Amino acid sequence: MGWPRSSVGEPPPHVLIAGVSTRAAAESAARAGFRVTSIDAFADLDQHPSVRALTIPDYSPAAAARAARNIECDAVAYVSGFENHSGAVDVLSDGRALWGNRPEPLRRVRDPLTLVRAFRRGGHPAPAVRRSRAAGDWLVKPLSGGGGHDVRPYVGQAVGSAHYLQERVDGMPGSVAFVAAGGRAAILGVFRLLVGGEAFGAAGYHYCGSILAAEEDSALVEAAGGLARAAAAEFDLVGVNGIDFVARDRVPYPVELNPRWCASMELVARASGVGVFGVHAGACRTGALPERDFTQAHAVDGAVGKAVVFARRDLRCGDTRPWLESGAQAVVRDVPRPGAEIRAGRPICTVFAWAPDAAACHAALVRNAERIYARTAPWEREAAGNGQRRPPPAVRG
Repeated sequence: MGWPRSSVGEPPPHVLIAGVSTRAAAESAARAGFRVTSIDAFADLDQHPSVRALTIPDYSPAAAARAARNIECDAVAYVSGFENHSGAVDVLSDGRALWGNRPEPLRRVRDPLTLVRAFRRGGHPAPAVRRSRAAGDWLVKPLSGGGGHDVRPYVGQAVGSAHYLQERVDGMPGSVAFVAAGGRAAILGVFRLLVGGEAFGAAGYHYCGSILAAEEDSALVEAAGGLARAAAAEFDLVGVNGIDFVARDRVPYPVELNPRWCASMELVARASGVGVFGVHAGACRTGALPERDFTQAHAVDGAVGKAVVFARRDLRCGDTRPWLESGAQAVVRDVPRPGAEIRAGRPICTVFAWAPDAAACHAALVRNAERIYARTAPWEREAAGNGQRRPPPAVRG
């Protein structure tokens, strides 16, 4: 989806995108015809050639927002990390257009009790939450978490002010991506989430990938879409958003709402050609939404997936430029720069795969991850402590 110029010869809007990892969103924005500057933590080698990519070594949302103040642009957008720092969103957007959710909706959707009450009012079952001790099967989760980082089983310990308890639901981890405006929502896709996959160097509840599959149960897809529409109406969301859930007996139990660009969204573009950032910008600027949902029936033939590959040992990258050779970018993205030091548990890159179904897609992702581990094995070492990738290990996209 390209962005039309307002008059002949007038340049397209210049958008600044900030967050932990901007490569996918910045690329989508550039392909939509925007001029793009990005600020993130990774300095990926494969940013889109038209993107002006800037990096903050000791990254934080506050530091990124401060750096952005010195860059002239027409609009700002944020990706992962900012949803937990509404003050940084205020700084980032001060005096210029914000393409994304404003601080007040952020604070509401990131409050777990407010979120579960909203879903239940809409008739959607949701796991219970507590701020103190509880009996039964629960998870301890951070109030300002992301990507499953610092999530662990509850064993009766006291819960500090930075954490809460969420009732554990057994089932398939999933998510629904959608674009919202004016209390309405259009669905971009329903995904299976890869969580704690040892094949990708992940553990526990860490997010490590997504799969968009045509075979997904239609009842689950419809119910997940209902969650998205309820959230859009309740919180007056705008632009792209995602809801993580656990599906049990074809019913999605929402566990978190991510009110910004999510890692799974580039699978929509790979499967269907939909320009997700263009859709995002349209919703934020004019309230325009796609005329129909881009659900499984329309978006994908077979299954397409992505997986984040985490370092199993400290390593210092050698020459990663061959990873950018013709055809390679269909499989490997978020390529680290030569000489980058990556600690164990931090992301190395992202791999992609196509297959006839979700199981075959997962198997192909595992094979592609094994190729990355084979390539990086000679680079394993005791990391020197400088120039390392520092974000939480499960945050990508």
